[in-house]
Amino acid sequence: MKKLLSLAALLALVATSAHAQTPDEFYKNRKMTLVTSASVGGGYDQYARLLSRHMPKYLPGSPTMIVQNMPGAEGIKAANYLYAVAPRDGSVVGGLQRNTGLVKFYLPESTTAQFDPRKFIWLGSTQQEIGFFLMRTATGVSGLEGLKTKETTASSTSRNSPSSIYPRLLNALYGTKIRVIEGYDGSQTSLLAIERAEVDGHVSGGTSANFRARYRPWEKAGQVAIIMQLGMERDKEYPNVPTALELAPNEDARAIFEIAFVEQVMGRPFVLPPDVPKDRVTVLRAAFDKTMLDKDFLEEAAKQGAEVDPVSGARINELLDKVYAAPPALAQRVRDLVQ
Repeated sequence: MKKLLSLAALLALVATSAHAQTPDEFYKNRKMTLVTSASVGGGYDQYARLLSRHMPKYLPGSPTMIVQNMPGAEGIKAANYLYAVAPRDGSVVGGLQRNTGLVKFYLPESTTAQFDPRKFIWLGSTQQEIGFFLMRTATGVSGLEGLKTKETTASSTSRNSPSSIYPRLLNALYGTKIRVIEGYDGSQTSLLAIERAEVDGHVSGGTSANFRARYRPWEKAGQVAIIMQLGMERDKEYPNVPTALELAPNEDARAIFEIAFVEQVMGRPFVLPPDVPKDRVTVLRAAFDKTMLDKDFLEEAAKQGAEVDPVSGARINELLDKVYAAPPALAQRVRDLVQ
């Protein structure tokens, strides 16, 4: 027992000593870890590896950053680890999925998600997402009014994906008649369903480089058109296509979509575990922000087709605080519609 107490005391002393170090001292030649919730080769993994190569140059002491993949439970496994297990000293950065921030809002009684998203220290996001509503031009549906008068079908992966959630919200709040066909195994097969005329359209949660590359030939040929955007702002490539927010029939609908679209703003988010010393948080947030403007980082991202449209960590924390402070009646209505 005495040996165990002595070991605990020693570990506590080491932890206290590490927290007492200045950022310059702490990061000198340190090997840092970037834990990403994604598997190797996906979009989230791509941004994690880009960040790991360029962010260390803006940290004092010439540290290195190694990526550790921790996929599982749609990002929940990594989030639980970062919240409860990972060191809280600034040596570990986390790359989460954009839906992680609202998990406890949609499912407040969830025992799978063992974290409070508001207590993470959000570094920021490398990209903001905007979803597109693609529609086959042969349907004759070119906008909201057509969706309200004619039943259309849309491809989706599963009920809890944006490609199903957004159509459900549009049907309930805007009076559209979208019938979602679920079971496709990804965005590419969902788009293939449009090409094969198995469905009329597809509502995407995001628009990666691969996603855009797939539908652009059909768009140029006049076979498909983007009739609505799903996000806080219009995509720069489609300045004349309205967002669902702009088409909202009332304040209730707008308020609900503003909550749903917080995930879009979070895009590709990076966090620190709770309770990291404030001076290291300041250094890490500054390094993240500088990396988003770094010429080499931007050039490498462009070569990989990875769009960079950053959001600050402070902005993400602000959005999450607003969502979780929503009036109970509004919060419950959102949960009922999403589930």
